Amino acid sequence: MSSIPAIFGMLLAFVAGLSFVFQQAVNTQLRVEIESAWWAGFVSYLGGTVVMIVMAILMREPWPPLSLIGKSHGISWTGGLFGAVYIAISILLLSKMGAATVIAFIVAGQFTGSILFDHFGLFGVPIHPFDISRLVGTGMLVFGAILVRQ
Repeated sequence: MSSIPAIFGMLLAFVAGLSFVFQQAVNTQLRVEIESAWWAGFVSYLGGTVVMIVMAILMREPWPPLSLIGKSHGISWTGGLFGAVYIAISILLLSKMGAATVIAFIVAGQFTGSILFDHFGLFGVPIHPFDISRLVGTGMLVFGAILVRQ
């Protein structure tokens, strides 16, 4: 990622944010159409799984050796569980609270969690100590989410 200019990385992150809004809106619409948040979430994960398999094949990624899989930390295998919580809550709330409110609070939660991960270097994240500018930024983001809700 170091060869990617910072502005391009920021643009990619912005596009990822936009795609998240589309994903949540589509998932919520599917929930309404099939009358099940849980099956809508399953379809979302199934689609993502298919895309990841196709990309791994196209990029000629070898299957990880069993020796590496056995050495990994148990928590490393739980990303899908956290993602399922994320997707399910989004699907359930979007039709009640609206996209802007749900996304604003998701982003505020992500940012708050990110600050903690950065400060403590959790799961190998590079350490970026908590300081006054991060405190103000986090406060503004949370306050902004509250304003969007009004």
